[in-house]
Amino acid sequence: MYWILLAVALALAIWFIGARTLRGPDLQAFDGVQHGGAGSRRTQFSNGPTPNDEHRAVIASMGNIAATLKGTPHAQHTGLLRNYMDNMTAGRDFDARFVTVDAGGVAAEWVLAPGADPARRTLYIHGGAWMMGSPRSHRTITTRFSEITGGAVLAIDYRLMPEHPRMAGIEDCRTAYRWMLDNGPDGAAPANAVFVAGDSAGGNLTLSLIAWVRDQGLRAPDAAVAMSPATDGTLGSPSLLANIATDAMLGPLFGPLSRVPRSVLLWGAWFRHRIRPNDPVVSPVFGDLSNLPPLLIHASDLEMLLDDSVRYANKASASGVSVGLKHNF
Repeated sequence: MYWILLAVALALAIWFIGARTLRGPDLQAFDGVQHGGAGSRRTQFSNGPTPNDEHRAVIASMGNIAATLKGTPHAQHTGLLRNYMDNMTAGRDFDARFVTVDAGGVAAEWVLAPGADPARRTLYIHGGAWMMGSPRSHRTITTRFSEITGGAVLAIDYRLMPEHPRMAGIEDCRTAYRWMLDNGPDGAAPANAVFVAGDSAGGNLTLSLIAWVRDQGLRAPDAAVAMSPATDGTLGSPSLLANIATDAMLGPLFGPLSRVPRSVLLWGAWFRHRIRPNDPVVSPVFGDLSNLPPLLIHASDLEMLLDDSVRYANKASASGVSVGLKHNF
């Protein structure tokens, strides 16, 4: 009996010590108040006291997908969600051209609004929890980026989990960025302006990518945009729990995981991806954030990933990076 208890105690000690090493440094110092930095700014704005019709329609559609998932076997969830995302823009007319391209071995499409300058290029990395989404699902966003920047947008179809390991999507972003520097919608030609942008999981990949670009000594983007980025794979942000009830998208899908001990989730992530959850490659907030391009980060005060954005913005700002953090309430 003594040896059994000793073995159990030893196993538990290894488990919890290991889990703590997977968590990374304490980031509470970067909560809340904006830290000083070069050109840093924080803007809060409101959409009004009541949701508009478009907002209500989006929330309703999210409710529909959550209800559908409840009545579908778990093994079919990924396929159902992929189909849902890819058909969000079905039947919508876009004032842009979409041109399929091989971006150095990465499937992608150029998005070209009328008058787009082919030498002004944005690499767009879609969201979808690294498991869903595509250039097609995000055409509303990529078309708008082409209009705003007056340039071409390269929307990449990076490899998704679970068919591929997490690093496969990361490598695809790196490959596509290198390719885009020297290739445009009209063929091989250097870029004269370069941007990177992404949402949610794509925001995570955006922030991971710009740090890699800096470390590789490649041409840096002129600016980067991350919308609701996931920056901390150790699940340490307070809003992940505090905003479950108010996050219409992630709350219904991932809220149930809040009942699972954090240590179990971290070990599960390590075994699944063979990457420590606190590795800056997958958790950009734990990396060196100095000497990055100017950043614009968007988040909502109601979403689970709010503090991922706040902590990253504050740490980057404290590292001397020009950061604009816009969040609505």
